[in-house]
Amino acid sequence: MIDQDISAELAERVRQAYDQDQPVSITGSGSKSFLGREPGPESIRLDLTPHSGILDYEPAELVLTARAGTPLAEIERVLAAQGQMLPFEPPQFQGQVDGTGTLGGAVAAGLSGPARPWQGAVRDAVLGVRLINGQGQILKFGGQVMKNVAGYDVSRLMVGAFGTLGVLLDISVRVVPMPRAQQSQIVAVSAEEALARFAEWNQSALPITAATFADGQLRVRLGGAESAVHKAVLRISGDTLTEMEATRYWQDLRDHRLDFFQPDVAPVDNDLWRAAVPLTTPIDALPGARQLIDWGGQQRWVHLTSDQATEFRTLVARHSGHATLFRPAKSKPADTERFQPLPPPLLALHQRIKKAMDPKGILNAGQLFPE
Repeated sequence: MIDQDISAELAERVRQAYDQDQPVSITGSGSKSFLGREPGPESIRLDLTPHSGILDYEPAELVLTARAGTPLAEIERVLAAQGQMLPFEPPQFQGQVDGTGTLGGAVAAGLSGPARPWQGAVRDAVLGVRLINGQGQILKFGGQVMKNVAGYDVSRLMVGAFGTLGVLLDISVRVVPMPRAQQSQIVAVSAEEALARFAEWNQSALPITAATFADGQLRVRLGGAESAVHKAVLRISGDTLTEMEATRYWQDLRDHRLDFFQPDVAPVDNDLWRAAVPLTTPIDALPGARQLIDWGGQQRWVHLTSDQATEFRTLVARHSGHATLFRPAKSKPADTERFQPLPPPLLALHQRIKKAMDPKGILNAGQLFPE
């Protein structure tokens, strides 16, 4: 794809916003616009999609550097041609602009796909970034190799910050080889048995790269050396999905295209909640008549009514987890709290970092928390 660098233009716009105390709303393809709090009407829109292109890719070094507006689909196409992939399998929700998420959006949202417990989160793959801070200055952090860092690892602070700490320009990420062999199994079990199996497999050396349960069916994806995959299949048993069936299922799970996630399937007044909890959390510990369990038991998706929100967050916290209002019902007020409230000491730390990176608080103000 054509390399387009609009760093200077973006920096100048942020500089002007800083001088005028004007909030800035950072946007990309719009594939994750439903996440976080809505920007205020007074915010100016900073579109990152024209800032795109792969700057450097060394297959032998397992490192790729691309501009923030580069579509994930393009990056995956380039990597696949070399038998490689992004380890964190970023979701590619349908965008409002070009139909796919971008690398910058994936890092800013910090969302990982089905392989996250086994191949690492977005934060584990980010090596370095170039960004614009809240004063319109272009800064560079990290590099293109894994190394120890003294003080804050600023490049990784950008992961999951939703643009509140800086405007991402360029990002260097670690990539991994695709598995030599892959196979997916499906087994009919109860939710309790699925959690028991997840716990057992977590203590084993099985080459699992994804494991999920919904509606009485456990699905597990195996990847690695052909002999290791074959032995694991014999242990897990069940029925084997065809390559086409497996690819479609894991992509649909990643991108929330399964029936479970569709608005016309869930009650119209229900919100979609995400809970990150230990895999030992019992299925009946959380409310919700229907749950989709991902990440081998560590991620739970549930549909809840508004009056269940407080109870849900309390129960998730009781099990040492955190809850996110992922996709609210259409009738939900725009200022509804989305993320688990932070305890005062952690909130104070967030605010100090925000002050250092964005002194006037103009970048995606209130996107994460109103404070």
